[in-house]
Amino acid sequence: MKKVLAIFCLVLSVVSQAQVTDYQKIIDSISQKKWDSTGLDLDSLSSPRIVDIKRIKKDSIKLNNNLVIVPGGEEAGPITPSTILTLPTLKRWFIFGQNSLVFNQSSFANWYAGGNNNIGVIGKANYNIVYKKNKHYLDNNIQLGYGFVSSTGQSTRKTDDYINVMTNYGYELAQHYYLSTGFQFLSQFTAGYNYSNTPDPVYDDRISRFMAPGYLNLGIGVSYNPNENFQVILRPANGKFTFVLDKKLQVAGNYGLERDGQSMRAELGAMVNILYKIKLFKDATFVNQVNFFTNYLEHSERVDINYSGSLNLKFNKYITTVVTLDMMYDHDQIQKLQRKQTLGIGITYNLGYKMERDSNTGVIKPFL
Repeated sequence: MKKVLAIFCLVLSVVSQAQVTDYQKIIDSISQKKWDSTGLDLDSLSSPRIVDIKRIKKDSIKLNNNLVIVPGGEEAGPITPSTILTLPTLKRWFIFGQNSLVFNQSSFANWYAGGNNNIGVIGKANYNIVYKKNKHYLDNNIQLGYGFVSSTGQSTRKTDDYINVMTNYGYELAQHYYLSTGFQFLSQFTAGYNYSNTPDPVYDDRISRFMAPGYLNLGIGVSYNPNENFQVILRPANGKFTFVLDKKLQVAGNYGLERDGQSMRAELGAMVNILYKIKLFKDATFVNQVNFFTNYLEHSERVDINYSGSLNLKFNKYITTVVTLDMMYDHDQIQKLQRKQTLGIGITYNLGYKMERDSNTGVIKPFL
């Protein structure tokens, strides 16, 4: 009996060992296939393949929804297209807008020193709409402004009034240099008066109104845009058109008109426009823009000069002080220097994209 039991245990042991071996082979086979599918192929490192990774340029960031963050977007003043042109993004349109509203108010009641109740408002809008694709760009700048002051015992008087629309198309010729063509339109919204001669004017006392005068500059040339703080546009072939569409104001000598009843004067010459922005300190920017034009056809030595300077002092996100100085000399209009100066403290709201960098961590924080 003992021999029979021993033989049975031996047979059972042999059979069980054979089954374990078959299962182990199946398990080993599955493990090998998994390793082959996920394991690292060390032999492939002997011939590596370089993958081209698109580089994002300095101080710019691209979001997943293709919004573009542009450095310096919170600063006041016109924007040169340099920053937009260098952005490595597929986004083609960029919009930046600055809106400001300035209030002045005084009220007096039994005030010993005397005074006159008054209220003044100046509203301004400055928008840049830029299109960029490959070597092409289209820069549109719209500047609008209107202001008035109302005082007790006096009629409402205009303190500021302008329309300035500029469009400039460029095609890249070389780094920072572009073939440039475009136009500029200048005029005003409402009638203007000489309050020194007519303290309480009526409409017939007007000395200007919309399209009287109106200016249109149209030309072709080159532009130089090395950075966002400097821009030069040179147009050796530029047409300057002066419109006076008010028959009352179509008098020889008015706005350079050569004869009575003339509604448009055309000039052909060269134009140079220079824009230079200076950052005085963190929240102070001084924007200078000067335009030169000379007429090829008549008295080319008489150069028309138009200068605009704007000092922007930023107190916080919404409160800004703006000091502007405009000077113009046009021998055909008046042989004297024309000057306009404004000072205002008010609310400023920027519409567009900007970029801020955390000074502690260095992390870029985008805002809309």
